[in-house]
Amino acid sequence: MSVASPERARSGVLGGLATMVGAAASNQVGAAVGAHAFPMIGPAGVVAVRQFVAAAVLLPVVRPDVRRFTWGQWWPTLLLGLVFATMNLGIYTAIDRIGLGLAVTLEFLGPLGVALAGSRTRMDLLCALGAGAGVYVLVLPSAASDWFGIGAGLVAAASWASYIMLNRLVGARIPGLQGLAAATTMSASLYLPVVLVLAAQGRLTGEALAYSFGAGILASVIPYAADLIALRRVPARFFGIVMSVHPVFAAMAGLVLLGEVLRWHEWAGIGIVVAVNALTVSSSR
Repeated sequence: MSVASPERARSGVLGGLATMVGAAASNQVGAAVGAHAFPMIGPAGVVAVRQFVAAAVLLPVVRPDVRRFTWGQWWPTLLLGLVFATMNLGIYTAIDRIGLGLAVTLEFLGPLGVALAGSRTRMDLLCALGAGAGVYVLVLPSAASDWFGIGAGLVAAASWASYIMLNRLVGARIPGLQGLAAATTMSASLYLPVVLVLAAQGRLTGEALAYSFGAGILASVIPYAADLIALRRVPARFFGIVMSVHPVFAAMAGLVLLGEVLRWHEWAGIGIVVAVNALTVSSSR
């Protein structure tokens, strides 16, 4: 019994790790697919269709019994829905303006902040400073910098940090994927005016819907469900650390699917941020 328990725990962590890495890859491929629809319906339009696709998939499958939700279950679910709406709009706006690799690396500051939050060690302070240096090298601020795009990426970062904590709370308070389905539906309802305007303008073409549908499945349904499952197996701090694969996957997806070739300082900035996470992992162990 004393031997089996650690083995089960180790198996759970490894399963959670595999789930998170797969979700990260799916998320970045989905973001790249959705970017192809930006010229047709814009970032807000892609987010709107993506959220409706996610809700259309999750609701009939999960069938959340929202009538039985208590207030203790409702408030984190509502906040999670608002975070979905803000996080997706922020990252897609950033992708449209500054590219996938740079946008996702800025967004990753959210999980990194979760990983470092509450720490009082000198090593974690150095890691935080290293992350800041990595972002500076990544952006190389100047008068020509797209500050709106950078700001959108930072909004997405704050939203992603909130997403990690709220998704873990929802997963603990609501069984199955019911909370996730309810939050996704709430987020989709916030984008209903966007869908109505695009439909009235005749911009919801088959091509735009196809790209947005792909983004909805790859970047919403799969990673949202996978993250909720993973957060039931691993601590939020560990989750935030493992998310360091996102900038790497984003750079690869941007290169292969969007033809975005990063400059040397952008690769260097991504490398520094990822190295900081590796150091954070070793120090936290």
